[in-house]
Amino acid sequence: MIMMLSGTSDARQLALAIRDAGHDVFATVVTEHAAEQMAHVGLRAHVGRLTAYEMVQLIQQHGVIAVVDASHPFAEEASRQAMKATEEANVPYIRYERKESVITYDRVTFVDSYEAAAQYAANKKGVVMLTTGSKTLPIFAHTLLPLPDVRLIARMLPRKDNMELCERLRFPQENIIAMQGPFTKQLDIALMQHFGVTLLVTKESGRVGFVDEKIAAAKQLGIETVVIRRPKLSYPVVYHEFSDVICALEEIKKKGEK
Repeated sequence: MIMMLSGTSDARQLALAIRDAGHDVFATVVTEHAAEQMAHVGLRAHVGRLTAYEMVQLIQQHGVIAVVDASHPFAEEASRQAMKATEEANVPYIRYERKESVITYDRVTFVDSYEAAAQYAANKKGVVMLTTGSKTLPIFAHTLLPLPDVRLIARMLPRKDNMELCERLRFPQENIIAMQGPFTKQLDIALMQHFGVTLLVTKESGRVGFVDEKIAAAKQLGIETVVIRRPKLSYPVVYHEFSDVICALEEIKKKGEK
């Protein structure tokens, strides 16, 4: 059995590829919606954030021979817990990570943290469009909402918990874009024009995360952009192609059969 940390569209596709290669696989996801998407394509999923201890229990319970970590590039805590769990359970850990985008826009500033991005936006002022998700919304809200010369626009998934978070933060509802992607360049342009955006804040989540479309839209409109770099973790092994992950799993399976 292969255990896979999932939750993104490319991770779901990888799970299908692993199954089609002849491996039994089940996924761990954070939300019920992600579990439903897995079930829709015939894949089992365990719902909820997991500690290393809980992952070890699942590994032992299902006879897992390898863990494929295909969590989001910014879900660093999930990856840390998975590496710890595989070390404790003595099973191989494989990291799959989507390739980074090549960003050439000359009005892009790279930063290493959400806090740095929030402070940059505070210094720039104007209409700030946030496309980094709801998880880190409090960081930007606490820094930017009190400022009279900043209007913070936040785009996030249309989920009940996100709206409850906005309510707790006293986030103005007219500044919330609750939408499910994918987002095209044309849609990004329309949203930026509608709100009069002067600064875009995003993160380097890769082509599958629609970074290219956001940057292209900002570039066409001449909007300055802040890009948060991916967290750098010391993965024991990293692959960027499905085929490499499947080859690694084949080797693990062969070793187990000897």
